[in-house]
Amino acid sequence: MTPQDDGALPWIRPLALAVFRDGPRILVEDNAAWDRRDWFYRPPGGGVEFGERAIDAVRREMREEFEAEIRDVRQLGTLENIFDYHGRPGHEVVFVFEARFADASYYEAERIVGTEGGGTRIEAVWIDVTEPLDRPLYPNGLLELLRRSGG
Repeated sequence: MTPQDDGALPWIRPLALAVFRDGPRILVEDNAAWDRRDWFYRPPGGGVEFGERAIDAVRREMREEFEAEIRDVRQLGTLENIFDYHGRPGHEVVFVFEARFADASYYEAERIVGTEGGGTRIEAVWIDVTEPLDRPLYPNGLLELLRRSGG
């Protein structure tokens, strides 16, 4: 249970996300697959646990969600995301990392299916960030961060 779940004051959630690039494409979770009200894209990753470094969290999340080992992990930056989601305030501090899959077959897959904590099915797809997107890409500021870092 998180503090927001029990009616406590809103809190800030630390996230660690992994950007995988393949030319103009990046891998994103297709969040329409499990929430049809607010469709959006977001790079894969998840929460940073207490006492865990963000770089270790992003490695753990890729193993847990996609059974994937990653390499060449480097931090691109940190973004802050303040939003409203289904009428509830949200606030995230997002550590954005760039990484490579150790197994090159991930770059050939059109869709990568994984499992979120609790057994929820998740899907990741490759999108071309040089083309107009059919839904928002979060966290806010991610495209600018990618452009500044050479992508």
